[in-house]
Amino acid sequence: MVSSRRRGVENSEVRAALIEAAEQLIREEGYPSVTARNLADKINLKRQIVHYYFPSMDDVFIAVIRRGAHQLRLKLEAALISEEPLRTLWDVNRDPHQATLSLELNALANRRPAVRAEVKRYAEELRKLQNDVLIQHLEQRGIAPSLQPIVATVLLTCLSQVLALESAIGIELGHAETLVLVDECLRAFAEGRGAAGAASQILPNA
Repeated sequence: MVSSRRRGVENSEVRAALIEAAEQLIREEGYPSVTARNLADKINLKRQIVHYYFPSMDDVFIAVIRRGAHQLRLKLEAALISEEPLRTLWDVNRDPHQATLSLELNALANRRPAVRAEVKRYAEELRKLQNDVLIQHLEQRGIAPSLQPIVATVLLTCLSQVLALESAIGIELGHAETLVLVDECLRAFAEGRGAAGAASQILPNA
């Protein structure tokens, strides 16, 4: 049954502040720290205000997911017109704040069906957008890929996010060498050369 309780409007400044506060809590302290009390305390409001804008805590997390997805979508769309779209994709996915947020939301998604559905929907939407950027990049340069673009998209995304997450907790072993290889491959694509040839210049057996 739909509640008849009055709810705050979507474009409210208070609602936006609550979403921002929730995102900060998730990044800094983990998703369990996001409670009505903590949100209210963070922006000096009464706890009832949180429930006025969000019927449940799942609604808070869903709002955080949608806000993050919107911001990522804008960055990915910018990659479509970038001179080096692959490097733009790489840089977007290497954002340590976004990587940490994604990790926490994915962990929460394992426990909350409503959150899981939202994470899945936006993750697939954004992955498709990244794949479209890669396909356009290859077509414009007349490159026939030896690897399916969607596979390359997954590899690019996962590698960049893993490096970002490891860096956030101080793990750096192998990062410098990996970044040299990635940088050369991205430069090769930008110049219309093959990634395999770029890798062979760095890896003796590539």
